[in-house]
Amino acid sequence: MNIDTPRPPLKIAVLISGGGSNLQALIDGCATGLIPGRIVLVVSNNPDAFGVERARRHQIPTRIIDHRLFDSRAAFDQVLARTLDESGAELICLAGFMRVLTSDFAHYYAKRLINIHPALLPAFPGLHVQRQAIDAGVRFSGATVHFVVPEVDAGPIIAQAVVPVLAHDTHDTLAARILRQEHRLYPLVVRWFAQDRVRVEDGRVRILDGEENGQHALINPMGEV
Repeated sequence: MNIDTPRPPLKIAVLISGGGSNLQALIDGCATGLIPGRIVLVVSNNPDAFGVERARRHQIPTRIIDHRLFDSRAAFDQVLARTLDESGAELICLAGFMRVLTSDFAHYYAKRLINIHPALLPAFPGLHVQRQAIDAGVRFSGATVHFVVPEVDAGPIIAQAVVPVLAHDTHDTLAARILRQEHRLYPLVVRWFAQDRVRVEDGRVRILDGEENGQHALINPMGEV
């Protein structure tokens, strides 16, 4: 599809486990027109996730699929996949979804399942990444939006946002600085998907030219302090 040719609004599903601040950034992006799409479903594996309330306030359909009620990851993923397929979602966004998905699930949704991770992958995959960055003495950290593959935090990188690690940083202060950039980065990447501009070639992501060309990395050198 030519990027100048209008296409129907992208149907987006968002998977959450917690507060849903990145969900809110995507909701706001759709509301303002930054993202030419709409969120058709929000799924949480945590019945108490505040992100569910965020979705309901915006009249977005929600589903609770409590992973604790399933005997295996595969059984949980099968119900999750059926729920997503019924929604008609074209792009699935993980936004603080604290579940490792099975290989079958990742393969089934290949190239339309993305995640945002609070570090500059491939450095510091997994959990407690701000503490890892501080302990390692790196001067920069940030956020990465990437495709989900069976290996954790290992899929092709779509875009990154860079922030400094300051001398006085704690886990919380660094996490807060990165989160502000996540809220900028994720809607921008979803916009590219809605414009049909994201391609994977030889394991690397290419963004077709458009008005944001050159913004595949957001840089915040002053650290917003």
